[in-house]
Amino acid sequence: MEKLRKVAVDLEDGDDRFQHSANSAYKPVNTSFREEEPLIEEPVGNRYSLQKPKDHLNGAYVIFFILGIGSLLPWNFFITAKQYWIYKLQNCSNQQDPKGHGVSDLRDYFESYISIASTVPSVLCLIGNFVLVNRVSASIRILSSLAVMLAVFVVITVLVKMDTSTWTQRFFVITIVCVVIVSSASTIFSSSIFGLTGCFPMKNSQALISGQAMGGTVSAVASVVDLAAAADVTDSALAYFLTADVFIVVCIVVYLILPKLEYSRYYMRSHKGSTHPAGVLPSSYLEGVDESKGITNSSFPAKATSDQNIPPLRPILKKTAVLGFCVFYVFFISIIIFPSISSSIESVNKDSGSLWTNKYFIPLTSFLLYNFADWCGRQITAWIQAPGPKSKLLPALVLLRTLSLPLFMLCNYQPRSHIKMVIFNKDVYPAVFIVLLGLSNGYLGTLAIIYGPKILPKELAEATGVVMTFYLTLGLALGSACSILLVHLI
Repeated sequence: MEKLRKVAVDLEDGDDRFQHSANSAYKPVNTSFREEEPLIEEPVGNRYSLQKPKDHLNGAYVIFFILGIGSLLPWNFFITAKQYWIYKLQNCSNQQDPKGHGVSDLRDYFESYISIASTVPSVLCLIGNFVLVNRVSASIRILSSLAVMLAVFVVITVLVKMDTSTWTQRFFVITIVCVVIVSSASTIFSSSIFGLTGCFPMKNSQALISGQAMGGTVSAVASVVDLAAAADVTDSALAYFLTADVFIVVCIVVYLILPKLEYSRYYMRSHKGSTHPAGVLPSSYLEGVDESKGITNSSFPAKATSDQNIPPLRPILKKTAVLGFCVFYVFFISIIIFPSISSSIESVNKDSGSLWTNKYFIPLTSFLLYNFADWCGRQITAWIQAPGPKSKLLPALVLLRTLSLPLFMLCNYQPRSHIKMVIFNKDVYPAVFIVLLGLSNGYLGTLAIIYGPKILPKELAEATGVVMTFYLTLGLALGSACSILLVHLI
C-alpha cells in the first residue's frame, strides 16, 4: 500500500521515469530492462524458483501472432467484402429500386453503418471486460468469444447463397446485428489476450500487435484472390467467409495448444491464480513482503477491496493526456476515411471496361494498400521510436493528418451529391494518399500507444494500457459517427 501511495505522489510531483522496451531509443539513466522479464511481476517467493525455459521454435510467438490476426480478422472481413454487400443490398439484381431511396441509402452508406455498429459496442464491452476479468478466467473469456465469433460467421456464410432480394432491409438488420455481436466478442477476445501477454516477455506482445496489423492484409489478399478465382460475386463471398470460419477454428486450436508449451506454462503460472482486474495492482503489491527473507506477511489480504487499492486514475490521465489525445485523434481521422470514403473512390477510367478499373481497383488501392501500409508502419516502430513521448512534434504530426480529409474528399468519390468538384482526377492520387494514411496510422498510433505505459512506473503499466485502449476505442466510435456526416456532405 505504501508503494502504491508513493507511486501516486511521484506521479503528481512529475516524476519522469518511464518503462521502456528492449528496442526503445529512450533509456533513462539507472534503469534496466531485460527482454525475458514478464510485464507483470511474479510473486517474490516464486520469481526464482524455476529456471526460465526457452520458446522452442518460437512456438508461443507464432501462436500470439496468429491470435493477433484473429482478433481483428472479423472486422476486416466485414469491411473488405464491399462488392458482396453492394450486390446484396441492391435487391440482388441489376434493376433500380422503384423509389430509388431506401435501398440506395443502405448500399451507399453501408461502411459507415458498419463502423458505428462495430465501434460503439466496443466501448461498452471494454468496460464490461474490466468487470468480468475479476470474475471469469481468461481462458473462458477467450474461448467463449471465439466460439461466438465462429457461430456468427457461420450464419453470415449461410446467408451468402440465400436469395434475400425480397427482404433486403431485414437482411441489412440481420447483418448489423451480426456486426454488433462479432465486434463485442472480438473486443473481449482482444482485451483478454492482451492481458494474457502481460505475463510474457515483451516480444510476445509485439507479436500480437504485428498479428493484428497483418489481419487486415490477410483479409485484403483473400478478397482479391477470391475475386480472381470466382466469376460470381456470391461464389467469391462464400469462399471468402469460409476462409474466416476456418481461421477462427485455427485460433481456437492454437490457443488450446498454448498452455501445453513448457514456455507458456512457466509464464502463465503466475497469471492462473491472478484474477485482479486490469488496472488493479497484483496481489504481490498489496501484501506485506519481507524480501530479505522471502516470506509474506499474511496479515495483509491478498486481494484488498478498498478504493485505496485502485491505481490513481487522475495522475494517469494527467501524465498520458497528450499521448491519449494522439491515440484518439489518429484513429478518429483514420476511421472517418477508411473504409467509408476510401472504398467509394472509383477509378477515373472506370468506363474503359478493364478488370483493373472495375473489379480490382477498390480492393487493391483501398483495402490492400491501406492494411499493408498500416502493418509496415507498426513494424517500423520496432526499430525506430521517434519523436519521443514528450516531443511536441508527435502531436503536431498527428494533427497534420487532418489534411487527409480534404485530400480524399476531392478524389473521385462516387456518388457525389453536393461537392461536384474532383481535383485529384488520376488513379495514382488515391493510391498515394491511402499509403500515407496507413503508414501514419500504424506508426504514429503505435508510438502513442506504447509510450503510454512507458512514462509511468511498471506497477501502473497495465492500468495505463487500459486507459490508452479506451482512448483508441473512443476515437473509433466518434470517428465512425462523423464518417456518416462527411459522406452525406459529399
